[in-house]
Amino acid sequence: MRLLVLNANTSAFVTQRVADAVASLAMPGTEIVPVTGTFGGRVIGTQTEMAIGEHSAIDLMARHAIGCDAVLIAVSWDSGLRAGREMLSIPVVGMTEAALLTARQLGGRFGFVTFDHRSMALYRPLIESYGFGPQMAAWRVVDSRAVYTPEGARAVDEEVCAAIDDMAVRDGVEVAIISGAVMAGAGRRLQPHCSIPLVEGVAAALVQAEALVRLGAAKPRSGRYAAPQGREAIEISPALAAALRGTQGAQG
Repeated sequence: MRLLVLNANTSAFVTQRVADAVASLAMPGTEIVPVTGTFGGRVIGTQTEMAIGEHSAIDLMARHAIGCDAVLIAVSWDSGLRAGREMLSIPVVGMTEAALLTARQLGGRFGFVTFDHRSMALYRPLIESYGFGPQMAAWRVVDSRAVYTPEGARAVDEEVCAAIDDMAVRDGVEVAIISGAVMAGAGRRLQPHCSIPLVEGVAAALVQAEALVRLGAAKPRSGRYAAPQGREAIEISPALAAALRGTQGAQG
């Protein structure tokens, strides 16, 4: 299996952290193709950066998905997820949707940990769009910019575990979700110190991508996710323009 691991922001250290985590968790024989955005925000955390990230993500897919069996979107906003499912013939998995789906298999009331107060207002509509709004029982913010630095992810471990245990006690949360691609691989490290199951999105997305490939998931030929055909566009990359035409770069 060849897996495109896509980071639509422009922080190469995040891409490397995700790639390292995926490599440590992947099934034998899974080849990882990590790519980083070439334009846009260093860290996506506003609606404007999210809009740019959508473009970045589908451009990366159009340019790099040829020869891959699945795509893992390593951005916690699942940038380009729906467009990628329309454009490509291979499974496209977003880390936050994957985390939510996994959490539902482990419990009924979710708690969500993020690292920026502003991001809460952006996560809510995303989670609701997936139909998980009623299960989201609690939120905690571990307010840290250090987590977004090459050295910083482990600096918040103790605070993240404390936030998870606090949600379990105060809010009756049964499963915790940790946001952010920068926390890739943290689940196994933190789980022994938390009183409830926790889900880290990159790990969940990897397992789901591998499962969909093994299932031989088919590409819809009709409906919302049928591939674009004969669509014309200007001032975008040649690969993305070709994907919209349905002539190349869109078949995985």
